[in-house]
Amino acid sequence: MREVNPKETTRAYAFEMWMNAPMPMVTVFKTLNVSRLVKVSRKTGLKFNMLMCWCIGRAASRVKEFYMLPVGNKLMQYDSIAVNTIVANSKGEVSSCDLPLADDRTIFNDDYLRLTAQVAGSCTDHDLSQQSMIIGTSALVDCDIDGVVGMYSGIFNNPFLFWGKYRRRLLKTTLAVSFQFHHTQMDGAHAARFLAELQKEINNQRC
Repeated sequence: MREVNPKETTRAYAFEMWMNAPMPMVTVFKTLNVSRLVKVSRKTGLKFNMLMCWCIGRAASRVKEFYMLPVGNKLMQYDSIAVNTIVANSKGEVSSCDLPLADDRTIFNDDYLRLTAQVAGSCTDHDLSQQSMIIGTSALVDCDIDGVVGMYSGIFNNPFLFWGKYRRRLLKTTLAVSFQFHHTQMDGAHAARFLAELQKEINNQRC
């Protein structure tokens, strides 16, 4: 990552307006059709959470605002994206695991299985925040929820997605997703585009 001059980016106005705001985070709610992802998971044995993380990373990679992030009082530019997942560890607690985005789903899956197992066993976080822009995720798979509004710590400004269990309907399976982001990083239109890209990526998954 490298520091950039906000005035020389498309986020100049947003940086001036929102960097010192007491609550600069915005949350958007979206119900996704995950029928395709559930089908792929069942037919291939790939974990649903892994598929979600990969689709999130792929969709984000097509929205340029994801490659910039306010860190402290600076605007940082990244060349790569990683997706974070929360792992239940061997001590009965949770640890954090950053997964590098790969264009190939098989490679991403291999990394997912290897790194989450490593983190679960060692109880040590796998951190890529110094080299990649991290998208956080939290899957509350046992909870039937409509949405989550995350806290703002003032330390971590990374975009974050939350979801609970998916809901089966007669003709489709849906998943309610909450997407939280720092207003300096992107505007609502960019967030809406990302969520639209995420739906496309889910629809494009193949067995």
